[in-house]
Amino acid sequence: MFEKVKLTSFTTKGGCGCKISPDALSSVLKNLPVPAQRDPRLLVGVETADDAGVFQLNDDLALVQTLDFFTPIVDDPYWFGQIAAANAISDVFAMGGKPITVLNIVGFPISRLDPSILTDILRGAADKVAEAGAVLVGGHSIDDPEPKFGLAVTGTVHPSRVLTNAGAKPGDVLILTKPIGVGIQTTAIKRDALSPERTELVMTVMATLNKYAAECMESFPVHACTDVTGFGLLGHALEMAEGSKAGIRLFASEVPILPGTRELAGQGIVPGGSKSNFRWVADRVQFPEDLDELDRLILSDAVTSGGLLISVPATDGIRLLEALHDKGIEWAQIIGEVVDEHPGTIQVISDKS
Repeated sequence: MFEKVKLTSFTTKGGCGCKISPDALSSVLKNLPVPAQRDPRLLVGVETADDAGVFQLNDDLALVQTLDFFTPIVDDPYWFGQIAAANAISDVFAMGGKPITVLNIVGFPISRLDPSILTDILRGAADKVAEAGAVLVGGHSIDDPEPKFGLAVTGTVHPSRVLTNAGAKPGDVLILTKPIGVGIQTTAIKRDALSPERTELVMTVMATLNKYAAECMESFPVHACTDVTGFGLLGHALEMAEGSKAGIRLFASEVPILPGTRELAGQGIVPGGSKSNFRWVADRVQFPEDLDELDRLILSDAVTSGGLLISVPATDGIRLLEALHDKGIEWAQIIGEVVDEHPGTIQVISDKS
């Protein structure tokens, strides 16, 4: 099926399945009516830029709810299903929760593509859902000229153990568990510019669940967490800085990046979403003069199913990093620190030393 059909070619011209830009989304949401009184059971809602909503059921139990879907970013339908599932479920792990049920969201051109392709997409997702420890309970499908797939996910968490992106504290270090460069490399896939070996690597990275990193976090006093997805590393780190009312110092040389990303960016293979991300963060990020435009774009690159960005006390950072490596999360790296200075903004430093 991979050789016969190029799924990414079914994406609407000019579309990329990227998130709506933060600026555009903000302009929409600000015009929505605000409830006169907020339900006290809603622990995390739309007021913040968190990964999922959290609703408390009782003293010991809260629900974590999220959904995500997008157009094909790879051509292999089984891999696409795995990646879409891992991406959607990640939000629950980022909030400190455990996924329990999922619903499939399907748009598919059933008269133009072989139904076996959709079977493979659903099979890939089902395998990843089972690996995450969740249960598929149903879903909804429509006949759509542009393939789309994703999941609505429900998880559980203890109300006192909810993680948000707004709890980072000065003195913390920041750990990233997966490499960036995904948006650039998946754009290269669409342009037939990525080798089979690199294609398999980026698919493997995207399909890897954040379940295992989340399990490592449980033994440490994590202050804040988010997953790095469509707004890029700088975009999600900026949301953490703003929500935490603290500054972030990012060490560019320590950020894990997929091999070949810079060469592709140098050829102009950069998705529109990554460029939009850079424009959005530019006035709130201080870059060093020796960090050129390509490196700045890579730090802003739109990610699908990225890693967790974890804020943990510096005294626990090395031990958590070692635990992640012992768990097989080899890309994990300390990439920055939380500081008192320049609250709500980011300072990028070329070299940690």
